Amino acid sequence: MTQLFQHNNMYKPVGFIYTMLLLAVLTGCASSSAKTENAGMPPAELPVLKVAAVPATTYREYNATVEGKVNVEIRAQVDGYLDKIFVDEGAYVKAGQPLFRINERTYQEQLSNTAASLQAAKANEEKAEVEVNRLTPLVQNNVVSDVQLKTANAAYQAAKANVAQAQAMVSNARINLGYTLISAPVSGYIGRIPFKIGSLVGKGDAQALTMLSDVSEVYAYFSMSEVDFLQFKNKTEGKTVQDKVKKLPPVELVLADNSIYQEKGRVETIEGQFDKSIGAISFRAVFPNAAGLLRSGNTGRVKIPEQFASALLIPQEATFELQDKVFVFAVGDSNKVVSKLITISGKNSSYYFVEKGVQPGERIVYTGLDRLRDGAVIAPQMMSMDSLLKLKPL
Repeated sequence: MTQLFQHNNMYKPVGFIYTMLLLAVLTGCASSSAKTENAGMPPAELPVLKVAAVPATTYREYNATVEGKVNVEIRAQVDGYLDKIFVDEGAYVKAGQPLFRINERTYQEQLSNTAASLQAAKANEEKAEVEVNRLTPLVQNNVVSDVQLKTANAAYQAAKANVAQAQAMVSNARINLGYTLISAPVSGYIGRIPFKIGSLVGKGDAQALTMLSDVSEVYAYFSMSEVDFLQFKNKTEGKTVQDKVKKLPPVELVLADNSIYQEKGRVETIEGQFDKSIGAISFRAVFPNAAGLLRSGNTGRVKIPEQFASALLIPQEATFELQDKVFVFAVGDSNKVVSKLITISGKNSSYYFVEKGVQPGERIVYTGLDRLRDGAVIAPQMMSMDSLLKLKPL
């Protein structure tokens, strides 16, 4: 029994080596078979198109907030109870139209008192003037000393000053009385009215009576990053920044529901410095708003068009991104593909406009990029750029 065990151990390494050799042969056969099958697979048929140079317009979009041309806080200038509210929230009013009335009785009494004080001051002035006129000939004839005349003249001047002071008090009382009726300084739309009839209001209130917005024209404020601002300066004609702003083409406003506002606007001004907290500089575009469709507080996006006389056009689905860079697969003469980095000068919803990286007439793969690697051979299925533009217009 011991001899049989020793005999089996003697032949065990030989069996192991034989098994490993057999596995190697089978693996080699399988690999050879796979290579043969791969070598026999036809190249992938993929749509290919030629890069074309076409005239085009692209848009740069910037988030914007809309404000009326004039936004005025309507505030009480005198203290008192609110007697009357002549308008409702959201109403359109014209300049000079009454809005609120504060109880005027107190201010009417103040005007009456100051008017009475003015009459008394005028009477004292007349009395002092009579005294001067009486003493003047007496002094000339040496009947009385000139000291009396000087005293009378001083009293007369004091009486005149009292009249002027009383007149100022009357004017101030009249102004305060006028403040009890609050009228619209400009035409526009009334905002929220937080106070009701009977509320005690005054010029020290933190909250305004209402906000009045003139929206016959509206301002859309938007900001450019430093990179966008440098591109704007480099690409727009003009010697100064203000010249460049004036030469910008008309702009569009995209509303919150992605619809385009019917009126086009123009960029008017640019802020004097960058906002350090966000690294951007603000612009102001003005839009006509005769129909009153826009109100203060609306939001949207300002679209600034950019004209290209001859732009290389590439569909966005014909590109892929790698580490924030955009590439295409160009097709060579032997139908081998090679990835190329492209520089984008603009874009719209469907296309990139390429500044460099490819040449007009160069072939690129349109779809199926996820199956490709550099050096892969494909069977190009040529498609027309014109047909693509009909399907997806610029």
